[in-house]
Amino acid sequence: MIINSNLKKLSKTYLFTQVTEKVENYKKLNPGVKLINLGVGDYTLPLCDAVVKKLREAVNNLSKKETFRGYGPEEGYLFLRESVKKYYKTKGVDLDTDEIFISDGANSDIGNVLELFSKDNPVLIPDPVYPAYVDANIIHGRKIEYLNATQENNFLPGIPKDEVKSRIIYICSPNNPTGATYNYSQLKAFVDYALETGSVIMFDAAYESFIKDQNLPSSIFSIEGAKKCAIEICSFSKIAGFTGVRCGYTVIPEEMVYEDSNMNKIYKRRLAARFNGVSYISQMGANAVFSREGTEQVNENLDYFRKNAKILSSVFEKKGIFYTGAKNSPYIWFKCPSGMSSWDFFDYLLEKFNIVGTPGVGFGKNGENFFRLSSFGTLEETELATEKLLKL
Repeated sequence: MIINSNLKKLSKTYLFTQVTEKVENYKKLNPGVKLINLGVGDYTLPLCDAVVKKLREAVNNLSKKETFRGYGPEEGYLFLRESVKKYYKTKGVDLDTDEIFISDGANSDIGNVLELFSKDNPVLIPDPVYPAYVDANIIHGRKIEYLNATQENNFLPGIPKDEVKSRIIYICSPNNPTGATYNYSQLKAFVDYALETGSVIMFDAAYESFIKDQNLPSSIFSIEGAKKCAIEICSFSKIAGFTGVRCGYTVIPEEMVYEDSNMNKIYKRRLAARFNGVSYISQMGANAVFSREGTEQVNENLDYFRKNAKILSSVFEKKGIFYTGAKNSPYIWFKCPSGMSSWDFFDYLLEKFNIVGTPGVGFGKNGENFFRLSSFGTLEETELATEKLLKL
């Protein structure tokens, strides 16, 4: 039997697995020590009441013969796609429900949508970046090229300056891990480039709900021409704490055509072959996010984490340390003090202050000497961490 040799090309350990192993080893050696975990992007607030109410209603429906549901439509129930459509309308973006595909989360579709395109297409990925982009394309056997995100460009690299060629281009805005967010003109440059070269933009909008600045786009489809060249991937994990419930959505416009093939139609056929749809229970909960009550409640949670981000970033403001993120993102990305390496600073924070963060080099070579903190902790932990960081 011949296996997929590309799997052997993956890094031996996943970044967050490495972090967890280091933390667990430290806890074994230091029993009873209370750690402040600001390393992962996981919610620390419970699901809002509006969501829980609909989840319970969905379970109750499945317990009765007259309201029981089996397999649902692979592209998602119409009630949720209609709600997503209305949500985009508030952003000034018009979509058809047929352009919206409900998924079990952004992480899955980062790899799923790649099946639309030949593995011969090179991929352009920013560095540093969320590791799933790289892993998904390694598994598919694609050639990976990198856009250098650095302190000099505020971790917002522009379009490639090399020879013109078509590519699959990944953009995450607000970015994970750097928290940096593209403005309209910066995204317009990418859209124009994609239209000129026949490239495809994979736009990860998982953190769009954290954008408060009206001068920053929360959807690639706010840019003229984007419907012809972009796919947008989003999730309920960060807007509503669905990390354990699993639900998201991907938008593939009808206008997106390559080699006389409609990408929307092809993806719908691919779903029929590979996917039985997202759980009815999850979709009912997700739909509650867009209700009046749900919107108010999830915004309260988002404001809680925004406050945490502001508190954390105040440390770097006071100390004059370069950082990005915080203002429209749940992440704070900063330069390690005294030229320390990312992993050395990780060990220093863990051992000296009992704070867990994420070493920047784990997101790519340009992340060396940088570090990521998350605002998804509790307010109490965030305030305590801030006190400790001010002693650095």
